[in-house]
Amino acid sequence: MKKVSIYLLPIVVALLVGSCAAGGQSSAGGEVTGVSGTSWAEPAPYGMVLVDRGSMEVGPQKTDSAWNLQANPRGISVDAFWMDETEITNAKYKQFVFWVRDSIIRERLADPSYGGNEEFKIEEDREGNPVKPYLNWNKAIPWRNPSEDEARAIESVYRINPITGVKELDPTQMNYRYEIYNHTQAAKRKHRLDPSRRVYNTDLPVPTDVPIISKDTAYINDEGVIVRETVTRGLTGDYDFLNTYIVNIYPDTTAWINDFDNAYNEPYVRMYFSHGGYSNYPVVGVSWEQANAFANWRTEYLRRSLGKDGVYVEPYRLPTEAEWEYAARAGVNENMYPWAGDVPMTEDKGCFYANFKPQKGNYIKDGQLITSQVGTYSPNDFGLYDMAGNVSEWTSTAYTESVGRLTSDLNPEYRYDAAKEDPYKMKRKIVRGGSWKDVAHNIRSDIRMWEYQNEQRSYIGFRCVRSQIGFARGQKQKSKR
Repeated sequence: MKKVSIYLLPIVVALLVGSCAAGGQSSAGGEVTGVSGTSWAEPAPYGMVLVDRGSMEVGPQKTDSAWNLQANPRGISVDAFWMDETEITNAKYKQFVFWVRDSIIRERLADPSYGGNEEFKIEEDREGNPVKPYLNWNKAIPWRNPSEDEARAIESVYRINPITGVKELDPTQMNYRYEIYNHTQAAKRKHRLDPSRRVYNTDLPVPTDVPIISKDTAYINDEGVIVRETVTRGLTGDYDFLNTYIVNIYPDTTAWINDFDNAYNEPYVRMYFSHGGYSNYPVVGVSWEQANAFANWRTEYLRRSLGKDGVYVEPYRLPTEAEWEYAARAGVNENMYPWAGDVPMTEDKGCFYANFKPQKGNYIKDGQLITSQVGTYSPNDFGLYDMAGNVSEWTSTAYTESVGRLTSDLNPEYRYDAAKEDPYKMKRKIVRGGSWKDVAHNIRSDIRMWEYQNEQRSYIGFRCVRSQIGFARGQKQKSKR
């Protein structure tokens, strides 16, 4: 500790001298000139489009009596954000699944039960000081010519299908653990650790009661089952706003059967996620909880790839409902869809703008049967593909009948992290855009629908956003393709 103090002292002194020279009498005659902060411009995230800040009226602009839809436009404004050009594909989600698979294998390769190769887990820094253990991703998994113990570790994440006899990845083991710090709850005055700063009204006494908080935690029990709990207790510190989740992230491929009674959809169960021919199709069978896990992994994957452990990186996340609608309608109040006009096809040539169900029982009139490859149809004016049809998309926003009256008109968002004990109706999240199985009305960009956060559907996918930082407003950047 003394050694650290010795080295820090000259640096601190230098900073103090520098600050006096920059903002003191020597440069401005004693006037306050300000101290500029560090700024940086982040590069365009791969495959994303910059949606500049803007304002529009969200919700239906016209009453539609045929669908019992009342005109209820509401003015909102959103800040700039990056958004995926397309929905997340099977290929991109499969990268997440394989990362989880490989992390499990590395954990086991370091486990004494499988040989205990210490090179797969780092527990000390370069000086030999103990650190919180983490996996060594620079150490390659010995896929070829593994030792007996290494082979057992690798094979442990697979299973033999009892019917077909084929070796396949064991979906039940694909569990991803992550932590999210709830900045919103932590920032509220009522949750400040110093009671004197919770109420500013000096006519009132300083509160003496301990604030009650709720935090989510999760663990895997001895039977290998994920147990999620919501702990309610008195506030003790910042850690109380750190929520832990464990999510099985493998898509539910059986959704193709469970969503459609008396239909022969078995080939999709076997092939849609696993076959390379569907690599560029949107991933489906993914719940809201799984989509959030993907967004968290994508953030951590970026941070580690940049060598930025311990440095804040603006996180990937699901879009808020307001962000999604603003982006889908390209900020134009009159747009019911991502394009101008009130129909999903051209009047003259009959060309379709989106993948949906044009007629009763006729799915293929638009050229598709189920989902289509992402980017098949033209993008909207913001450069975003498939904002109507193909698959519905999860948003981060919780659903309630009065959600429009609960949210601010500035970056509106209604977040509710439902506890396990909450009624099921409180676990609904808003989905937008409609899908390949929906009629034209249901792919409109100005109406909301919802689904339960743990449901996995053959017609719901998602895309990610990232808040835009460190860039001059009003200027556009092109994304990397």
